[in-house]
Amino acid sequence: MSQTAIFAIDVVAILVLTFGLYFPRHRRRDLLVAYIAVNIGVLAVAEALSSGAVGIGLGLGLFGVLSIIRLRSDELDQPEIAYYFSALALGLLGGVEITTDWLAPSLMVGILVAMFVADHPRLFRGYRRNNMTLDQAFTDESALVAHLQDLLGARVHHVAIRRVDMVQQTTTVEVRYQLGSG
Repeated sequence: MSQTAIFAIDVVAILVLTFGLYFPRHRRRDLLVAYIAVNIGVLAVAEALSSGAVGIGLGLGLFGVLSIIRLRSDELDQPEIAYYFSALALGLLGGVEITTDWLAPSLMVGILVAMFVADHPRLFRGYRRNNMTLDQAFTDESALVAHLQDLLGARVHHVAIRRVDMVQQTTTVEVRYQLGSG
């Protein structure tokens, strides 16, 4: 398969990932630009590295450092990080020349299917995770869990107390819970 065809498949794949999967589910317009730019940038650099004298390992290391810097510059949720790395992977698959014609397109489809399933709105749709600041100081975890279950109308699966302020009478917690089963 020609490299031009693989490039076209990559463009279709990143458009499906961003406009077909990510945006309808998460509605962050600013990250659409980032995902598409990262993908096309990785595609271009991977192609340049695979056709030049510079090793692909150097290029991948460079992108690893750049992605860590990018991910630390703005707070991203875990699903957004998954889309970010999917965009990187799609670009690398499109830019690195693979001798087996079907392998790159198959791997691209695999990434899209994995993201479709793993981030599907119906998958564990009642499960939530929140950081909350409560207007009471809780030192008894069972009392805290009972209060959270009543407050959220949900079954609390995990609670982690992050901060108890006895002066201000507040408790900051991370809570993981399931709606509709409280």
